[in-house]
Amino acid sequence: MSMAPLSTKAFVKRNRIKLIGLTLLLIAYYCCLPQPLFTTPTATVIESSDGTLLGAKIASDGQWRFPKMDTVPEKFKQCIVQFEDAYFYQHPGINPVSMGKALVSNIKAGKTVRGGSTLTQQVIRLSRKGTSRTYLEKLWESTLATRLEFRYSKDEILNFYASYAPFGGNVVGLDMASWRYFGVLPQQLSWAESATLAVLPNAPSIIYPGKNQETLHQKRDQLLLKLKNEGIIDDTTYQLALAEDLPQQAFPIPRTASHLTEYIAKKHKGERLQTTIDQKLQHQVNTLVAQHHRKLKQNHVYNASVLVLDVATRNVLAYVGNAPTDNAHEKDVDMMHAPRSTGSVLKPLLYAAMLDNGELLPQMLIPDVPTEIAGYQPENFDESYSGAVPADEALARSLNIPAVRLLQRHGLEKFRDELDAFHLKNINKPANHYGLTLILGGAESNLWDLCKTYASLAATLNHFNETSSEYYTDEFQEPNVYASQKKDFGSKSTQKTVFNAGSIYSVFEAMKQVNRPDSEVSWEYFDSSREIAWKTGTSFGNKDAWAIGVNKKYVVGVWVGNADGEGRPQITGTSSAAPLLFDVFNVLPKSSWFEMPYDEMMEVRVCAQSGYLASDICPAKTQWVPKAGAHANLCHYHHTIHVDTQHQFRVNSSCETVDQIAHVSWFTLPPLMEFFYKKTHANYKTLPPFRTDCTTSEEKMMEFIYPKDYSTITLAKDFDGKINELVVKVAHRKPATTLLWYLDDSFLKQTTQFHEVSINPPTGQHLITVTDIDGNTIASHIIINK
Repeated sequence: MSMAPLSTKAFVKRNRIKLIGLTLLLIAYYCCLPQPLFTTPTATVIESSDGTLLGAKIASDGQWRFPKMDTVPEKFKQCIVQFEDAYFYQHPGINPVSMGKALVSNIKAGKTVRGGSTLTQQVIRLSRKGTSRTYLEKLWESTLATRLEFRYSKDEILNFYASYAPFGGNVVGLDMASWRYFGVLPQQLSWAESATLAVLPNAPSIIYPGKNQETLHQKRDQLLLKLKNEGIIDDTTYQLALAEDLPQQAFPIPRTASHLTEYIAKKHKGERLQTTIDQKLQHQVNTLVAQHHRKLKQNHVYNASVLVLDVATRNVLAYVGNAPTDNAHEKDVDMMHAPRSTGSVLKPLLYAAMLDNGELLPQMLIPDVPTEIAGYQPENFDESYSGAVPADEALARSLNIPAVRLLQRHGLEKFRDELDAFHLKNINKPANHYGLTLILGGAESNLWDLCKTYASLAATLNHFNETSSEYYTDEFQEPNVYASQKKDFGSKSTQKTVFNAGSIYSVFEAMKQVNRPDSEVSWEYFDSSREIAWKTGTSFGNKDAWAIGVNKKYVVGVWVGNADGEGRPQITGTSSAAPLLFDVFNVLPKSSWFEMPYDEMMEVRVCAQSGYLASDICPAKTQWVPKAGAHANLCHYHHTIHVDTQHQFRVNSSCETVDQIAHVSWFTLPPLMEFFYKKTHANYKTLPPFRTDCTTSEEKMMEFIYPKDYSTITLAKDFDGKINELVVKVAHRKPATTLLWYLDDSFLKQTTQFHEVSINPPTGQHLITVTDIDGNTIASHIIINK
């Protein structure tokens, strides 16, 4: 009995079902391969600008697994293919012949003795880590392997294998294995080294360098023989490879820039990044920091940080986050970004701001006398006074009192606002929070931001000279540590960004005159010496020592101190940080000095003695100053005085005829400034006295050094509980004269030459009065607290 033929409708329906089934099967096959193939965590890896490994941070699963490789070196490629899968470039992901042989061998042995997997299948197995080894799993791996071949090229599949194959212990991937066992890049592996690594993934838990050496040696040599027999290497290469020893122990992962590794890992966990670090320079700076650390810890100073920037690109060339100290002294803390008291390192910014505004000229005299402003009494580091000091010298000597007086003159609020342009992230409070101590370390910043600021100033000056007197609109940028990033400084403009080039140049010229450490004394007399503008800083309590230097090409910044904030008596910028600064500059390529930005400078006549713009009665000289300096103040320290024909006494029409009076220009400072100034300036001439027969007009002859009028004073107790006395001092134009001292209405004593008295007044308001024998009187109101 014959079956009735299918109707056309039933035939179409059946074929449609088959087509749908086939389509679904193809879709399933297309989608069966996971994307991404590997989701295992990877280590964070940083490399120098030339690709040298600087450091790595282990993956979160405890494996040393570097991110996926881009290319597999040719030597390893030949070795792994010959050892694992000779027909790799011919098969479609599976090798039926090998699989058949493996099946027969396993059946005969009654257990798994041969795998027969291709490299493609092994990649699939590596991606499916943790699955059981069954024939069903093998079938699924084979299916995925063919799909892998459709999606990726053979070289890409090899990249997967080389990146995720186990190499013994917690070492995963060729990149890590080449560093761990041979201390080189994969591209630098020899034939013997490549062969050694090629045989490891076959049994990584049984053989690896340091374990089962004889077996490893045999496997390596067998592979080398196959390479020779296949004509991949010649006999000479084969013999040389056989002579190479196996690695005996693992190499430690480089920690050339450990703190930079941690810094980058916070933002780029599990990535491989090429940095801008110059690995040779990094090693040199590491060595210098270690040398200085050995000296510093003798004074119980344990931490230091160094940053080297390229001015032109803002690239980070060397990054040392901390000295090689120990756990007890916070060796893992990255001091590069730690906020610390700035000491005096902000002073150049104030000088630049005032030069830029025409409020200051480079050699303008600034008062350096005992000063009290709203109860605040700044002191110079050496607790001395100069009376008056040129601005550039005050900056070079880092004098505190002139800086505070300049800040008051410039305006605290104004300067605080100007600092915002430098993006100093730790200076984030209003001006009244810092007060005038802002310029002496009352604010905190970090080495990264401070170096960035000086690099931006140097680049502003360079760009102005290089672009025919133009600025860039986005000059003040963050330092760059990634080789893939290039800085864009914005468009060109004729408008300054923050300070003009003339002001920056003038400040750098002053900073170049800072007295260098003992090893750099008389540097200006040696052709090999380097011209460097540099500034030190020491925080209150000797907790932080800074030194930042800049030339045309580089900025070097150094911080020295204790991470826990403990101060030490000998911690100063000059003694602790500066020697390291100059040692770092000495390993950098030599740089030329900045060119003068003539288009932002002008020649003016200045008073040779006061540094102010010269008046008609000043002995003058010409000087290049920032253009705004043309509007600075005229000298007010030179006065025309009238003397007799012998220039011995001052006279006037009350005692001398007009034809017997000479008119001369005389440089005269106020009494308090004069009192200190003439101690160190032997050529300073005080005003000649009036002839005794002359009637004189009132003249300020004396001034209180301490206390100032309306001061509030707290008298402290010593260790014995005794209240310390108040020492009152006065400066007189004629020190040899006699002064009479009064407290309220009571006479105290008289003094000659040394005009100071010690008093212990009761709590409350008092009036101190001083009179000289000529009847000149001054008074100071004070309030005493105990």
